[in-house]
Formats: sequence, structure tokens, C-alpha cells
Amino acid sequence: MKRVPSRGEQGVAYFTLAYIVAFTLWFISIGNYEFIVYVITMLGLVLLVGFSLGKAEYTLAMLWALSIWGLMHMAGGGVAVDGSVLYNLELVPIVETERLFILKYDQVVHAYGFGVTAWVLHHLLTLHFPQTHGTATALVYPVLASMGLGALNEIIEFSAVLMVPDTNVGGYINTALDLCFNAAGAVMAMMIIWLRRRAA
Repeated sequence: MKRVPSRGEQGVAYFTLAYIVAFTLWFISIGNYEFIVYVITMLGLVLLVGFSLGKAEYTLAMLWALSIWGLMHMAGGGVAVDGSVLYNLELVPIVETERLFILKYDQVVHAYGFGVTAWVLHHLLTLHFPQTHGTATALVYPVLASMGLGALNEIIEFSAVLMVPDTNVGGYINTALDLCFNAAGAVMAMMIIWLRRRAA
């Protein structure tokens, strides 16, 4: 029997679909067809989460965290800041050379997003394989899987580069930094889970 989404889950869905529609219309109006690829990907993810609600038993906090990640991503490509997009905004000059800058909005989104991904993967692993709860496996596998999904994200970005000229995706260094921040976010998420478990 198909489970009916709760009021809280419906609220997340309406919020997510609202900003997807708003940013899609905005991207089309400004001719930013690169991000249409991401809109399609986002809709696919929304459907994946929606159809798996019953079996996955996501917490409401996870759903909101995923939705906020999507909003950060859409805003990153659609909000103009200082003649560029929000993704290129330099936040804190932790490392600043001719070739790279850390910390940028883009890097924060990558760390946050794939930290949330690792959290969700940890939840799914321990839910469906409860014998892994409290083991190193439950911490290591989500990190590696999140990094793999991060690599898939870079493949999608590469596809956008091939299909649409003059994208804001960036070059080799940007890709390498994205992968590093994906890994950092995933590791931090698992460290938080480990520390919370020890404190319990």
C-alpha cells in the first residue's frame, strides 16, 4: 500500500517545486540553458526521493536539508553578484593565489551538499542493514559513496560544458576543488555522527 506523504513532507515538496519552477523560468528568460540540465537533474532527484519515501524513511530534517541544498544550487547559478553568478562569490580568503581561491560560495555548497548526501546514505545503510549500525563500515561507506556521487555530478557538469558554450562550470582546478570539498563535506558529516554517537 502506497504511503501518503505527511503534511511536513508535502511542505518540503511544495517549497522545492516552487523554487525549481521559479528558477527554471528565470534561467529561460536570461538564456542560461546550461542550468536547464541541472533543473532536469533536480526533478529526477525529487521524483527519486518522492517515490522512495515509504521504504527510505527519511527524516523531515533530511528532506529539508536536501531541499536547501537544491535551493543553494539553483541560486548559485541564477543570482547575479558583482557582474557574475553567486557560485563565483569569494567568501573568505583562506587560500588566495593566481590559480585558485578558497573559500568560495561554490565550495561551501559542495561541502554542504555532499555532507548531506553522506548523512542520507548513512541513514539508508543502517536502516536496511541494521547490523552495520555503530560500525566503521557505516561511517566509511557513506563517505566513499558520497564522493562517487560527487564525481557523477562533475560528469553532469562536463556534459553541460559540451552542450552549452560559455558556462560557469570552470576548468580543471575548479573540478579538482569541487571533488575535494565533496570529500571534506562527507567526512565532516560522518565525524559529526561519530561524535554524537560517542556523546550519547
